[in-house]
Amino acid sequence: MATPISRRAVLGLAASVPVSMALSACGTSGPGGGGGATYWFLSGQPQQGIRQGAVDRFNKANPDTQIKTTTFQNDPYKTKIKTAIGAGQAPTIIWGWGGGGLRTWVEAGQVEDLTSWFDQNSAVKDKLIPSSFGPATIDGKIYAMPCETVEPILLYYNKKIFDDVNVDPPKSWDDIMALVPKFKAKNIAPFALAGQSRWTNMMWLEFLFDRIGGSEVFQAAFEGEKNAWSNPAAITALTKLQDLVRAGGFIDGFSSITADSNADQALLYTGKAAMMVHGSWSYGIQQADGGDFVSSDGLGYMNFPPVEGGVGDPSDAVGNPGQYLAISAKASAEEKKLAKKFFTEGVLDDQEVKDWIGSGAVPILKGTQSQLAKDKNADFVTFIYDTANKAKVFAQSWDQALSPTAAETLLDNIVKLFQLSINPQQFADSLNATIGK
Repeated sequence: MATPISRRAVLGLAASVPVSMALSACGTSGPGGGGGATYWFLSGQPQQGIRQGAVDRFNKANPDTQIKTTTFQNDPYKTKIKTAIGAGQAPTIIWGWGGGGLRTWVEAGQVEDLTSWFDQNSAVKDKLIPSSFGPATIDGKIYAMPCETVEPILLYYNKKIFDDVNVDPPKSWDDIMALVPKFKAKNIAPFALAGQSRWTNMMWLEFLFDRIGGSEVFQAAFEGEKNAWSNPAAITALTKLQDLVRAGGFIDGFSSITADSNADQALLYTGKAAMMVHGSWSYGIQQADGGDFVSSDGLGYMNFPPVEGGVGDPSDAVGNPGQYLAISAKASAEEKKLAKKFFTEGVLDDQEVKDWIGSGAVPILKGTQSQLAKDKNADFVTFIYDTANKAKVFAQSWDQALSPTAAETLLDNIVKLFQLSINPQQFADSLNATIGK
């Protein structure tokens, strides 16, 4: 269902990444010259290796026209790509999250309209999960190729810690609050959090808004309703979040921890923190970096629990319904042709699908259940597939659904909220001022 992102798709569909002023690339791969195209994407394993593998296989099959890649860390990428697009120096293939960011590129005439190309290549479109096209679709037209994986946000927990403290995983918000002093009494942080990266904090609010007031609360803000951020359910959610901060729910010094370092995830698998709210992609990172933590059944996971008295559906999910590849409108005809060939022959080839599943991820392809069931990570990937497909609402992350201007205000105020330097009403007032911008 390729519904436009304009005003409705946000609630049918999803983590995202914050703005950072750093601009350094992590590395490059590919030929130094000759015919071809350029492609920028995020670094970090195992995702980087899977993306690069798809390019390498395509380049091997097309030796005369190569794709040259450049990788960037998560936080710096958003600023770097914005700067490059604004200067008319974008790569041929632009990796992104769709949504509000893509809309700004479309409105500036910086990315290629792919609607007719998809019409002519229906086999490419038909193999993808239909909902993945929501964040790629602006005002009824498709401007990006959905790719990679569906990535809901989860609540992870360390099973050994729960066993040692003799407590059960939380089934409600009250359970979460009750667990805090029990873990703190054992000198264990209740929750790991990479607070310096901002978007990691945002995931907490996305769930609390949904669980307390339902998906309509953020939808109203997204649609530009006056004072939508002052909805009583929103104020309650903001208050409960600060209650958790004041109770010591997060690791000491969380505001200086970055997501790019994966230090928050290390806190979980080393037993320094009991729980963590993070994306499904974290599973592959913990599997790669956490020794036998994952393989020894030390990692637990669940959808975020309900909040007592809340009206939100506990099946609702937030996160990424996919990742997205746009083509620069400034690219040459030859570069655009090569990019579209890559979309047809290189994106989600058989090996890439196997690699994503092997990393604990769920590709955005239809009909992968049998492959998921055979994988070494069968329990996890089946859980992700079910979470994504059974969710009545799968909401796109706020900082990707909103305009870049509103998203930056959102992320700045989330930091202040977590640092207790503003109260819920001040947060709401700041965000209300961005409505329509």
